[in-house]
Amino acid sequence: MRFITKNYSALTAAWLLAVGAVQAQTVEPVTNLSTIEVRDFIDVAHRGASGYLPEHTQASAVMAHALGADYIEQDVQLSRDGIPVVLHDHYLDEISDVADVFPKRHRPDGKYYVVDFTLKHLQQLTLKPRVNDKGERRYPQRFGLATTSFKVQTLAEHLALVKELNRVRGTDTGVYIEIKSPRWYHQQDYDITAAVMRVLEDAGYKEGALPTPIYLQSFDPETLRRLKRQYHIDYPLVQLIADNSWNESSVDYDALRTYAGMESLSSYAEGVGLWLGHVLTGVKDGEPQWSDVLSNAQRAKLPVFVYTLRADDLPEGVESHRQLRGWLKQAGVTGVFSDFPDKK
Repeated sequence: MRFITKNYSALTAAWLLAVGAVQAQTVEPVTNLSTIEVRDFIDVAHRGASGYLPEHTQASAVMAHALGADYIEQDVQLSRDGIPVVLHDHYLDEISDVADVFPKRHRPDGKYYVVDFTLKHLQQLTLKPRVNDKGERRYPQRFGLATTSFKVQTLAEHLALVKELNRVRGTDTGVYIEIKSPRWYHQQDYDITAAVMRVLEDAGYKEGALPTPIYLQSFDPETLRRLKRQYHIDYPLVQLIADNSWNESSVDYDALRTYAGMESLSSYAEGVGLWLGHVLTGVKDGEPQWSDVLSNAQRAKLPVFVYTLRADDLPEGVESHRQLRGWLKQAGVTGVFSDFPDKK
């Protein structure tokens, strides 16, 4: 399913109708809403085509587009001068050469935080394949050419890139934006939600216009409520659900995964993003074993997106990326985030 509309009045109603079609596993378009095309499954490129190129780089986004992803994800952090940039972590240690370029710019905890660098300084860095705390590449089989230069991109640049690729390729690939850690940014005296909304408005996502299909997601429920209340967002909002041990926020995510929790979040979100580890509990006799969270979401009439599928890091008992994706589709999941958006 993709939104391909230049007018999102009544878009929420269209979303609900389209979701019903997805859960029924139909590929027929919603007949009374000519601006909506219904697909039987949504493939989101997780941080771009991050299984092939370093995450959130321009090259990764271009490759994801060329591979046919329905949506390309943008995680958003802020620079010191308040500019939204497309990076997953608060800090730069694991994905850049920051320690070589600015060796003294770390905080007392030894980490180099994105928000401590202006955009000009961030753009002096080279993005690299992700490493672990020992400095070893987390996925050794992935792209590792050290001489290739990948640079930090702003959210505005990513939005313009996807829009232009859609124009020249005649496609309708969307953007799937995550507002990262708004409460943490508030503690740093920044309003990341307002900063993202300014970029979206400047990019033309306002007054009934959608330059591309779009989802907004966050782990923070209050951020999504604010988007509805203050910014009157009428395109789909997705509540991400973490494991409590990740400390994404003070929210009790265990409670959110219950039916009562799903019912409560359905009042402000049009979908839910679930971690694969909370959905698939194991494989027994060659068959997937599901937790109650899927049925809880389905009872609350919430479409489910599952994160993250990795062909080079499959759960125990799963034979292939294609098998896992197929199981999730059969279980009624609306879409998946994958490092390998072409593996269908």
